Amino acid sequence: MHRLRPDQSLMILILAILVVLTAVGGTVWLYRGQQASIGWVNHTLRVESRLSDMVARVQDAETSQRGYMLTRKRAFLVPYHEAVRRWRTDLGTLRDAVSDNPAQAADVDRLGGLIERRFVLLQKGIDDARARLLITPDSFRPGLIASAQIRSIIATMKVREEALLARRSADATRLATWVSIGLVASCGLVILLGVLALMSARRRLQEAVAGGEALSASHQALLAEAEERQAAEAQLRQMQKMESIGQLTGGIAHDFNNMLAIVIGSLDMAKRRLTADVDPRVGAGIDNAAEGAQRAAQLTARLLAFSRQQPLDPQPLDTNKLVGGMSELLRRTIGETIRVETVLAGGLWRASIDAGQLENAILNLCVNARDAMPDGGRLTIETANGHLDDAYAAAHDEVSAGQYVMVSVTDTGTGMPAEVVDRAFDPFFTTKGVGKGTGLGLSQVFGFVKQSHGHVKIYSEPGEGTTIKIYLPRHYGAGGEGKAYVAPDPTELPHAKGEEIILVVEDEERVRHMSVDSLRELGYTVVHAADAAAALSILTIQPRIDLLFTDIVMPDMNGKLLSDHARAERPDLKVLFTTGYTRNAIVHNGTLDAGVAFLAKPFTLDQLARKVRAVLDDEEG
Repeated sequence: MHRLRPDQSLMILILAILVVLTAVGGTVWLYRGQQASIGWVNHTLRVESRLSDMVARVQDAETSQRGYMLTRKRAFLVPYHEAVRRWRTDLGTLRDAVSDNPAQAADVDRLGGLIERRFVLLQKGIDDARARLLITPDSFRPGLIASAQIRSIIATMKVREEALLARRSADATRLATWVSIGLVASCGLVILLGVLALMSARRRLQEAVAGGEALSASHQALLAEAEERQAAEAQLRQMQKMESIGQLTGGIAHDFNNMLAIVIGSLDMAKRRLTADVDPRVGAGIDNAAEGAQRAAQLTARLLAFSRQQPLDPQPLDTNKLVGGMSELLRRTIGETIRVETVLAGGLWRASIDAGQLENAILNLCVNARDAMPDGGRLTIETANGHLDDAYAAAHDEVSAGQYVMVSVTDTGTGMPAEVVDRAFDPFFTTKGVGKGTGLGLSQVFGFVKQSHGHVKIYSEPGEGTTIKIYLPRHYGAGGEGKAYVAPDPTELPHAKGEEIILVVEDEERVRHMSVDSLRELGYTVVHAADAAAALSILTIQPRIDLLFTDIVMPDMNGKLLSDHARAERPDLKVLFTTGYTRNAIVHNGTLDAGVAFLAKPFTLDQLARKVRAVLDDEEG
């Protein structure tokens, strides 16, 4: 056998090193190209997001103007003035984002002129409405044309951004292909050179094989890293979606719930004050209005639940008792054509969960199951102890391995194809007809379970029915016996006992008056304040206040700080918080602080009466 001379072996070794360095350089080049591609993807997403923001800004202004022209109420002009104040700043941000693209920059300048013209037309409409001039359909035509031009430019810019992204992605793909081919060729050449250089010695041959295995392992590691990066990008997109919905929901929840609190409370009081001689149609109208307001409140609550911003009060819970106690509610909701069965596990662990929200989640699942069985069927609710292992947790986002309390809802309905299952938890996604669902039922369940550090999974096939499993975190430690969830007693409302005095603190005047009237209707002596400073003065002057009922979101000093100041002087003072939305005053990590009594807006007179009575009687916590 021909043996290689030392100088030939050295030359082959040097050549092999050069090949390896080239392969490593190609790998680094590919990685940087991928990073650049990701950067361009993010750039495109930012530009498209800002374009969408510009459209939304103009649409908000248009909606605000039309609301004012229809009602002539100045409150409708708040979004309009906000849009006028901010659109130039938003346009400047968009211009900076597309400064590298002359065509896009030119369209931004055109867009600025059209938006300015649109706001001039909107202002003219507002001025005409103020002057009570006749508003005709022709009055809106120039504005509609301007709006169409704005949308056309923005659509063109989005198409251009997508085309740029597609071209850059194609270049990146081509680059990756050539580098991959180079890597494969380099691997083959390195192995060949290694065999030629080390064919005279078994030790060198073994070293060459080991080197090839190491290179193969590196290649596999790169592939695994690419898969992990793709998964991280998908999770990032989901987090961005969650954050966007959370910001949108949080922005409207406080004011919207304040308005609903006024509506629901006033309707409740009006219904209670109706006399027997009033036309029955008045009562029916009040009931219809109250139902609509409650549905609006539920919509906001579902959005908060999906975005994981609802305040939760997890307690040790006997899930079997909760499911067993829902039988009457389910019979009324599901109807007689569907047979409801419960399978309750013996020795079931306690769950650490907000009982009221869990009841809502189960009810949502049962309503969805009912809709999937239009001709009747069987609905089964089952409980069991469960364990999710490390392999399952690794395969599912936001899942921790450990012990859980499982609640499943199974129907014999139409089932869902895989593509519907993949989108079932998306907000506003529904397969029901128009007017038959908001698409927020399952998304509310998803958000609540995730915020509670649990897990939810759908198993379904077309024609075979559906099973949805909820995994609730198990309760550990002291208090393991927990407390069973008890539904509100529908008997007469609890009233004041003796001369109980309540201090109401609320900066929104109409909400404050509604709360005061409601509490006085229940027999309480009520004093009220518009801010924290006035409330502290009243607490100093008034020798006896039994309960501080305060809003959380207030100017200067929020309700939590007011409570801290008040309890520094009056440690025995009982406090009940209320708000339409709050991030972190009394809620941390999505959970109410320990020992905090809370009543979410909007609330009915029944809810107010029972919550106040529970706090005064020391039943909270």
